[in-house]
Amino acid sequence: MLQLEMMRRWFDRPLWEMEPADADVYFGKVLRDASPATRKGRASALTVYFQFLELRHAVELYNIVGRRVECPLDEINRPQLSIELQLRVPPSEAEIEALFAGWRQDLAVCRKFAPTARNYAAARLAADVGLRINEARVLDLHDVRWDLGRFGKLNVRHGKGARRRGPKQRLVPLINGADRSLRWFIEDVWGYFDLDHARPGAPLFPSERKNQDGSSCRVTADVFRRSLAKATTKHLPEWTGRLTPHVLRHYCASQLYRGGMSLLAIQELLGHAWTGTTVRYVHVNHTHVEDAWVQGQQRATDRWKGLA
Repeated sequence: MLQLEMMRRWFDRPLWEMEPADADVYFGKVLRDASPATRKGRASALTVYFQFLELRHAVELYNIVGRRVECPLDEINRPQLSIELQLRVPPSEAEIEALFAGWRQDLAVCRKFAPTARNYAAARLAADVGLRINEARVLDLHDVRWDLGRFGKLNVRHGKGARRRGPKQRLVPLINGADRSLRWFIEDVWGYFDLDHARPGAPLFPSERKNQDGSSCRVTADVFRRSLAKATTKHLPEWTGRLTPHVLRHYCASQLYRGGMSLLAIQELLGHAWTGTTVRYVHVNHTHVEDAWVQGQQRATDRWKGLA
């Protein structure tokens, strides 16, 4: 809706009156210096808007304007977003470890220990098990199920659903060291927020702000993003402005794949509907093809052992 409102303010008329020439001006001149993602997002919003009009209000609008209402975007003026522009190649394992090592040292000298430790723990979940930041912020304390599996699991009740199907629930195993960092946060940090752990709906990552009934508000996604950006600027300056919570998700997928986890297992962990989506999250070393060939030759050699 915000995208449509921005376009309507510029157009200064009802959007259904927009013609291809108007779209040419808006996307070709007004948004010339905008990012490709912004231009693509506005175009997608406009397309959905006209699809809605054509499906629900085509007859009424025809009676009002005297003609058929059509989307002003076509193959000529529709912004295209290449796959290359969407790639989020993550930092190396050494860089991520340097980031979190510096962040841990900040915990001893920071002005507000509990919020800083909370933001650190949420970022670790993104890097260790690929949790989306909006999935983490709505977790309850009781969504941490230590009784499930070998390491414990997170009951992600508000996972991102595909194709507007609503929240998609999944269980995320606390592998890759996520169990240790989360147990530390719950046992040593969570109590600083002065909450009742037995209260239903107590947030796993609470805010310092309180609701009228005395319960704690949930921390917002922007808080997590700003804290990661601040830590990156301080401890990994070469990634300033580029390392986001979603890039940590790509890092998680890449690191687990290099460690031997199958694509199907990573797909289930990240909550993807399609393996093709997971493939785009995995970024391998430049020698990946050569390494795979060497391993294949070694397997072939092993099969012939003892037959000579």
